[in-house]
Amino acid sequence: MLNRHDFLKSVAVAGTAALVSSEGPSSVLAQSVKAASGADTDLVIAMGGEPEEMFTAAIKKMGGMSRFVKKGQKVCIKPNVGWDRTPEMAANTNPDLVSALIKACFEAGASEVNVVEHTCDEWRRCYQTSGVEAAVIKAGANMLPGNDESYYREVEIPGAKNLKKAKILKAILDADVWINVPVLKCHVGARMTIAMKNLMGIVWDRRFFHTNDLHQCIADSCLAKKPVLNIVDAYRTMKSNGPKGRSEADVVLTKALFMSTDMVAVDTAATRFFNQIVDMPLEQVSYLAMGEELGVGTMNIRSLKVGQVKF
Repeated sequence: MLNRHDFLKSVAVAGTAALVSSEGPSSVLAQSVKAASGADTDLVIAMGGEPEEMFTAAIKKMGGMSRFVKKGQKVCIKPNVGWDRTPEMAANTNPDLVSALIKACFEAGASEVNVVEHTCDEWRRCYQTSGVEAAVIKAGANMLPGNDESYYREVEIPGAKNLKKAKILKAILDADVWINVPVLKCHVGARMTIAMKNLMGIVWDRRFFHTNDLHQCIADSCLAKKPVLNIVDAYRTMKSNGPKGRSEADVVLTKALFMSTDMVAVDTAATRFFNQIVDMPLEQVSYLAMGEELGVGTMNIRSLKVGQVKF
């Protein structure tokens, strides 16, 4: 049970999130952008809706799922399902968003859709408690395990500075295309865990990251096999005690979604959004600039064509 101080604090933060939402998507970027809609759109920000309707509107702004998934392709989806937490805790990607994405992939002509994660907590509990496994099965896709080294294959990572090779999930490597679907939340080590950080869940040996410059390894991992699309779930946002959270007091209902082909750009936009709720300057998320330096993407949102949706 929250005490009075914690209750008032949670109300204040929720109020801030509501203000951000009411100001509209453009307020997140704090700068003018080139409006866009269609196959030339680089980034979409949707706010104020439910997960499925924000996804549906955002993918339409991006030119439709057929821009990313072609008929007959095998698709792999990588959400964040790392923790034995319910959807209300915002530690994992929202199952309604995952379900909507799977349906869109099949509608675009995908022959097979697989969903996989290298969890932190026990994988069966994570899959079940998060609600993701049930959503995946109901939508007609396959929920694959990532808990054994045999599910990974070692690859070289050209251009990497520290993480020059790694064992990557075969489901990702063998897919025709893969889609990155993280949840927006804070992280004690990486500061933020969004699209780039979500790639730690496709690697077997994550200990290497923590002993060889975490931020640089996160940036390096993004060179392994880039996703065709990144969709950031910010329906609920974990503002404190990330990445797992302790209680629902750590969570704010923010009702937002960010979508881009560019991991650096989508993480930059999402971090700016988070910074309007809890102080988090871009400079503290070092892997953003490192990723830009490696050519993974850009932090210069002004150079992109941006679509905006507000419910």
